[in-house]
Amino acid sequence: MKTLTFAMTHFTVAFTVAYILSGSLLVGGIIALVEPAVNTVAYTIHERIWENLRQKKQQASHHEAIAA
Repeated sequence: MKTLTFAMTHFTVAFTVAYILSGSLLVGGIIALVEPAVNTVAYTIHERIWENLRQKKQQASHHEAIAA
């Protein structure tokens, strides 16, 4: 339920901002549909980068502990 309400909130905000800026219902609707999809891809990439950094830091700590 929380995910659904967040998705609806996100859609509503994206539509409202795009409509206010463009004055077009069509543009507002298209942006409200496309933006979450693009944001989902960007979030996935962001999470992968941070996971890779976490793993590298963990490996470095492990190697330092072995060397000590």
